[in-house]
Amino acid sequence: MTSTPYSQLRSRGDTPVLPPPLVYKIRDAQPTLEPEPVTHGWKAGLPIAIDLGSYQTRIGYTSSDLPSHIFPTLSSKLRDRKISKTYHLVGNDIYLDNAARQTARSPFDGNILANWDLVENILDYSFSKIDVQSIDRVDNPIVINEAVGSLFSQRKNLQELLYECYNVPSASVGIDSMFSFYKNGGRNGLVISSGHEASYVIPVYNGKGIFSKSKRIDWGGHQSSQFMMDLLGMKYPTFPSKLNQAQSTFLVQDHCYMSTDYKEELNHFLDFDGLETRERVVEAPYTEVVANQKSEEELAKIAERRKESGKRLQEQAAKMRSEKLAQKESELIYYKELKERVAELLTKRDQQHLLETEGFDDERALLRTINDLEKSIKRSRKDDDGDENESVEVEVPTFPLLDIDDSELDAEQIKAKRHQKLLKANWEARQRFNEEKKLEKLKKQEEERKEKEWREDNLSSWIEDKRGKLNNLLQKKRDRQKLKEELSNRKSLASQMRMKSIASLAAETKGSKRRRANGGGSGSGGSAGSSANGATGDVDPDDTFGADDGDWSIYRDIVNVIDSEAEEEERQEIEMLENSLLEFDPDFSIEDTLEAEMDWRKSTIHMFLRGPREFDPLSQAHSYRMHLNVERIRVPEVLFQPTIAGIDQAGITEVSRMILLERLNADTRSSISKKIFLTGGQTLFPQFDQRVRSEFTSILPTGAEFNVTRANDPLLDAWKGMAKWANAEESKDSFLTKSEWHEMGPDYIKEHQFTVQ
Repeated sequence: MTSTPYSQLRSRGDTPVLPPPLVYKIRDAQPTLEPEPVTHGWKAGLPIAIDLGSYQTRIGYTSSDLPSHIFPTLSSKLRDRKISKTYHLVGNDIYLDNAARQTARSPFDGNILANWDLVENILDYSFSKIDVQSIDRVDNPIVINEAVGSLFSQRKNLQELLYECYNVPSASVGIDSMFSFYKNGGRNGLVISSGHEASYVIPVYNGKGIFSKSKRIDWGGHQSSQFMMDLLGMKYPTFPSKLNQAQSTFLVQDHCYMSTDYKEELNHFLDFDGLETRERVVEAPYTEVVANQKSEEELAKIAERRKESGKRLQEQAAKMRSEKLAQKESELIYYKELKERVAELLTKRDQQHLLETEGFDDERALLRTINDLEKSIKRSRKDDDGDENESVEVEVPTFPLLDIDDSELDAEQIKAKRHQKLLKANWEARQRFNEEKKLEKLKKQEEERKEKEWREDNLSSWIEDKRGKLNNLLQKKRDRQKLKEELSNRKSLASQMRMKSIASLAAETKGSKRRRANGGGSGSGGSAGSSANGATGDVDPDDTFGADDGDWSIYRDIVNVIDSEAEEEERQEIEMLENSLLEFDPDFSIEDTLEAEMDWRKSTIHMFLRGPREFDPLSQAHSYRMHLNVERIRVPEVLFQPTIAGIDQAGITEVSRMILLERLNADTRSSISKKIFLTGGQTLFPQFDQRVRSEFTSILPTGAEFNVTRANDPLLDAWKGMAKWANAEESKDSFLTKSEWHEMGPDYIKEHQFTVQ
């Protein structure tokens, strides 16, 4: 019965042919060709709003609807050795030079301003780009943001920089998320802000933040991009290209989304059905290696040369096998003759002397050598195709010298007679083998006939027997694979037992004798003895290893790799049983076969690494692709479950529940809980507002009314709120003038609704 590969069987079904996958290019920070342009609109006394964030800086005059400049909060030094001059590059101008990009630094350490020289560089750059025209000073009031719970030293250094370095007439600081809430018309509500370095939950009552009840979660966009980079690094440790921080940030921004039910979605994310639409395939840039295209004629010539080369190799291999077989047969004949010569000797002393002369310690060693050669010859003949000899009538050779007595022959004829005797024994052995092969063929036919009768008479019993044999073989295969995995672990019990076995064998073989390399016999005996000695090895008279077939299992315990021949025989037997069951067992389907069980479509690891398509390791494009599946929901989920990333903090849901239900009185709670306001770059994840709505439904009392709203522009509304407030009448008394700062000192602040009291 011929076997049918699983792939062919499956192709007969209704498996749909997938279209080419949708592949996304990994975005990176693009190089800048021109410096940041200068914008105009300066007027003395016109407030300037500066949103100095750890990710981006946004600056502009409050008379504008949008900030005139948005750039990364980075600064870099560039040394021109030709003119011995150092340049300070800031923001997008860093990307003008690759060397400057490599040395770019942020003034922030986490959420804290740590390098005030870089802050000064960034402010110098900012004021120059908005074309501040006042001489030796910035003659404009400044509105700038600060972090929630900012240290006193932070505000002190910032005020010193503004008043002493830039000589600004007045300045005011506030919380960016509060400005965003103000821009969107908020009075009462719970502000959830998630920025680049941290996330905050701030209750707001009557337009003022209750900062004493606020909470911070140490997770933001920077940690998300780093987490994504770590996850992909562990997922693809041999990826040919290394992700940088900017690429990882774009992966999070472009491909992640917030799951509304994380646990349920995670359980079924890697299911084959629908994975094509759930995952995203991203591709890193690479230089494609184009192979030389050959014509059909050239390909045909190459194929013909390969065919001829393969044929020559097969002929050479067959010739070598034939020569080795002939050599083994000659050795076997010689040792059998030696056995007869030993038996003809009368005394044990003469027998022992002859055996030692031929390189054997005793008669048992000779018998083991003969037995090993017979087994080896039998295996070699079995591997050869002997069917061709059945259809060709072979002429029976003649051996005339064998019938003549040695006394009638001279020395040369006696030597020729001995050679003819070896040839006759070889020919007779071949004939016996052919007869045995014919008998085996007849026996196999008889077994097939009996099995057919059994199947026709009692199909259920036949199926039960075949299934039992198949299950036994599959279990052996699994056990062997399990043992192989255990042996790869040095600390496992199986590995320790293996080492004990090796040590035991080393102790047993220590000091054992080896047969000398060259036999003492003459003629063919010497060469045959030499060859056999090399094959048989140790002939210690006390060594009976190998007499029992179970002794050889020690080598199966020692080697790490399972014998390929045994695996192939087992695979063929499994395939034969499966094909029989596929043909006659109505309850046995293609999905029950071993190949179906090992099919990549059923491998969760394959779905995780390569998605719902077959992976070609030779394809350059496939090697440069990453499949974002569970990472798409795992990275954003940290905001609600920080323990996923190893952060020992509560998530947004738990923090919000604690603030609303435990830290606020009933009247304040009822006003604040009616509006949940989302702002910051991390809230831009798709379905973020739906997830927040679902979480708050579970923590608020049944029937409680609340509304979840996202800022109109989560990224720019903080700056817009600064500009709106700076132009309002209510802000006029909230700016701290330079003279007041000199008089009151850095401890004095003018309180307003956006600052921490």
